[in-house]
Amino acid sequence: MYDAARAHLHTVRDLLRFAVSRFQEAELFFGHGNATAWDEAAYLTLHTLHLPLHQLDPYLDARLLPTEIDAVLQQIEARVTTRKPAAYLTQEAWLGDYRFYVDERVIVPRSFIAELLPHALEPWIEYPELVHRALDLCTGSGCLAILLAEHYPDAEVDGVDLSTEALEVAAINVEQYGLQDRVRLLESDLFTAVEGETYDLIVSNPPYVDAPSVAALPDEYLHEPELALGSGEDGLDATRAIIENASRLLNPHGVLVVEMGHNREALEPQYPALAFHWLATSSGDGFVFLLTREQLVEAGF
Repeated sequence: MYDAARAHLHTVRDLLRFAVSRFQEAELFFGHGNATAWDEAAYLTLHTLHLPLHQLDPYLDARLLPTEIDAVLQQIEARVTTRKPAAYLTQEAWLGDYRFYVDERVIVPRSFIAELLPHALEPWIEYPELVHRALDLCTGSGCLAILLAEHYPDAEVDGVDLSTEALEVAAINVEQYGLQDRVRLLESDLFTAVEGETYDLIVSNPPYVDAPSVAALPDEYLHEPELALGSGEDGLDATRAIIENASRLLNPHGVLVVEMGHNREALEPQYPALAFHWLATSSGDGFVFLLTREQLVEAGF
């Protein structure tokens, strides 16, 4: 198919149309940074051609060299035949304006917490300078730990993860941002390696997919570490452990922020004494909650 197509593909526009058709025909799933076949085609094409990712229009009718066409077609073929998320093919993922190295040792970054830092937390953290120590639980690629360091310039940040392979990727990203002196990476099963430490802010995007949903995940998700997806039958094992143990690691007036997918209706009845603050995100207000240390202590945790 691709050999026959080469003779008829000359421009960026041609490649985009071809890619969208192939992606639609293959019934790919898009949930790792791009929402549609068009978005995925545009990203892979621009990245492969070393063009600005946010400037498609000026290049649509640019005629391409045969080697450039071949390079884009190879990426299109890889996306269709392997079902790997585009981030693994390009070894990069974006959270807003921040680029991170990724590979199959880590889940592809896609956290709502990134869009909430720091402004959505201002009712609880009035000034960034008030955060002197911060913790990112289940840091994966290190993206949230790095964003904490970027948004809270006076903070020392710990990023912990159960996976040594994930921490290897996180170390790459910490070095790329020049944050080795401010971001410490630790192998840890949640709080185990940081017992005795205290923080002004703890954030976490832990595993939260329930068992039935894990069993039904599209092929694209099967390339991600299983450890980073599922968390018990109802998807809340890690979230419960965080809620029930965070207070002793939070300073007075400290804040806990946790992302937990579509599990709000399952979570709230388990903690009737807690008045969760649900933060507004680009997809709604049921995906990220905030609790203060005082709330956790008053609820007996």
